[in-house]
Amino acid sequence: MSRVEQVFAKGKALIPFITAGDPDLETTEKLVLAMARAGADLIELGIPFSDPVAEGPVIQLASERALQAGATTDKILALVSRVRTESDVPLAFMTYINPVFAYGIDRFMQDSREAGVDALIIPDLPFEEREEIIPYCSQYGIELISMIAPTSRERIRMIAREARGFVYCVSSLGVTGVREQISTELDKMVKMVKEVQDIPCAVGFGISSPEQAQQISQTADGVIVGSAIMQIVEQFGVESVSPVAAFVREMKQSIITAGVEEPVQ
Repeated sequence: MSRVEQVFAKGKALIPFITAGDPDLETTEKLVLAMARAGADLIELGIPFSDPVAEGPVIQLASERALQAGATTDKILALVSRVRTESDVPLAFMTYINPVFAYGIDRFMQDSREAGVDALIIPDLPFEEREEIIPYCSQYGIELISMIAPTSRERIRMIAREARGFVYCVSSLGVTGVREQISTELDKMVKMVKEVQDIPCAVGFGISSPEQAQQISQTADGVIVGSAIMQIVEQFGVESVSPVAAFVREMKQSIITAGVEEPVQ
């Protein structure tokens, strides 16, 4: 069983996202280890990119700060290698297709595997073009995570059939960002996936509170939280490790609580 499969074997998963290199790589390393200790089941590390089309203003600004601070793919790979000496928490890279092409697909996959990366999420990679990446993922044992959106509709079944690791369900239209309400037909999306393949479904984009996490984890197998965490990083900078860990702990507790049935009166 791969590390990604183990994530969901234990129950509902909390998957926090942070932009690697914001405010600096040293803080990122501390954040990863602190979030793992606080209950994160899998951690998404965003590789900063100058044109992150799926991201809202919070993560766009985080990318800009990380790039200005000198974050590069090579430095982030070295960071993952250091994390691996202290933690076996599953790690996924969130990146865009241009940085992968620029680095060289084969070299990117090989270096990611050697560093200890378990999965890869590429928001701007169309399903029809995933064959450019899949052979390298298979060769190096990295799960390419499929994404589905409310607009996917009839494509959901097609994407679900080929999915590996887990399916990333985009909860709302538009870019990432904190939202007051998560209002798409999540139940229907998850049901369509499960009809095709019994694979975990994790929901992201906009989840920002323990209440939302608890609500969504009643439908989904995992909850992905990004912008809410990066707002804390933006606010506290190098002092963000403790407040982020506290937030992750609270979110994880809300997911655990959602899975506990009310006692019969």
